[in-house]
Amino acid sequence: SIHSGFGCFLILNWPQPDAEHLIVSSDQMQNIENEMFSMAMPVEALMEKVGIGISSWILDRQGLIENGAIVLVGPGHNGGDGLVVARELYLAGVDVSIWCPFPLKKELTQKHFDYAMHIGIENMKNKPDPSSDSLWIESLFGLGQSRIISEEVIELLNSKKKNSPSKLISVDVPAGLESDDGNITSKTACKSSSTLTIGLFKSGLIQDSAIGFVGDLERLDIGIPKKILSDLPRNQPLRITFSDLKTFEWPKPSKNKSKYQRGRALVVAGSEKYRGAASLALNGALASGAGSISAFLPKSISSAVWSTHPEVLLLGDLKTFPDGASDISKVFNEVDLNRFDSILLGPGLGISKDENSFGIELKDFKGLLILDADAINRLSLTSKGLKWLRDRKGPTWITPHLEEFKRLFPLINFSNPLKAGIEAAKICGSSVLLKGAHSVISDPEGKTWQIGQVNASVARTGFGDVLAGFVSGMGASAIASNKRLDTNLLAASALMHAYAGAFCSSGSTASTISTFLSELIKKEST
Repeated sequence: SIHSGFGCFLILNWPQPDAEHLIVSSDQMQNIENEMFSMAMPVEALMEKVGIGISSWILDRQGLIENGAIVLVGPGHNGGDGLVVARELYLAGVDVSIWCPFPLKKELTQKHFDYAMHIGIENMKNKPDPSSDSLWIESLFGLGQSRIISEEVIELLNSKKKNSPSKLISVDVPAGLESDDGNITSKTACKSSSTLTIGLFKSGLIQDSAIGFVGDLERLDIGIPKKILSDLPRNQPLRITFSDLKTFEWPKPSKNKSKYQRGRALVVAGSEKYRGAASLALNGALASGAGSISAFLPKSISSAVWSTHPEVLLLGDLKTFPDGASDISKVFNEVDLNRFDSILLGPGLGISKDENSFGIELKDFKGLLILDADAINRLSLTSKGLKWLRDRKGPTWITPHLEEFKRLFPLINFSNPLKAGIEAAKICGSSVLLKGAHSVISDPEGKTWQIGQVNASVARTGFGDVLAGFVSGMGASAIASNKRLDTNLLAASALMHAYAGAFCSSGSTASTISTFLSELIKKEST
């Protein structure tokens, strides 16, 4: 329930690094399976466990198999998994056929094929008809794909998806999709309605590039021993979903604290070009529940701020460059920065090459600095660049979208956002929120989270401005209440923002979402 509240109890390692949250590479998953085999787990037993688990999942959804099923069998153990599924469905009374477009190569897969033939499952000699309403279970290649798959097979699969949008299931990884990066190995890949990934979530399945191919992603548990999971690196990336908001402990200042002891945030945003960005950032900061929000804004915005945001304390006006961008070179000389727990710089400022945009004042500021949007663009244009971030004394969170990320980190390979976010945080010594459908959050020590649920309604203008303001307020509240700041707060705040976008019932604009965020956080503070 949206209105049931999220906070329950403190989890120091949020969320727990268990099978439901861990994100692994194909090599790591194969190593885990090999370790299970070294502990005397029979390969045959694991294949049985996988196939029976998938068949049970399908049998629980009778609407999928009311017109029968066809299992597309690959040459390796992924094909063997599919043959176990075919057998179990057949024995449960489902009208099942198999189709093997490639010669079988694994001995165990061949044994399951032979048994399927003996018990009477049909082996189709010709390719199946994609216009039929049967369920297709694609078990062609699975983990660690790199080979080029024939266009004929992929076109057949995608014709099926087009004709029956809910009746194409992939086992572990869709055919033609690279399981680490989420990129395609051929011209295209299988566009599945659902992917049942085996054991743990593979990193490629959670990248934005894979969204059009994976469909609904579900994990099939295979009972990996905790001892094996504990051997994974301490900072193994974690997949977070909306249900994890229930276990996050949000900042809660003591009830006897004054407004200035409940988090003080300063927002420096907006320009004559981008007035709305400042307003939305202020909305996000106010939604956080921080005790005091102050701002430096362009005069065109500040003159009306008393009517649009009467809660905000206006500290002064931003001067304007001839091109309409805001001049922030002397802003931080005008105020005692130690008054603030956090400072947000960037939304809608406009591009400027002014070397004084990032001065000694911010470099020495000991509170939390959040750099967003044009603050990141400006930093990437200066001679100081990443060195300025590395030399900063206080904690820094940067919140770029992909194009801003490319400008600040031009040497990082961004084809895999998860890897790129981890590398960027280590290079710049700051926590990085790389925004996307599956946003990545990483800190300089390598602790990393990736949002595992996607909702199209959050990809709209202004959402990033609201998020920047929201995390600045949440950071200020955490510093004021706990005197402790962890990047898991940035991850949880980004997840809450995504949740608000997905479930706000009164609208999907950035302004509406900020109001809903305020309601959610209020419930957490009571």
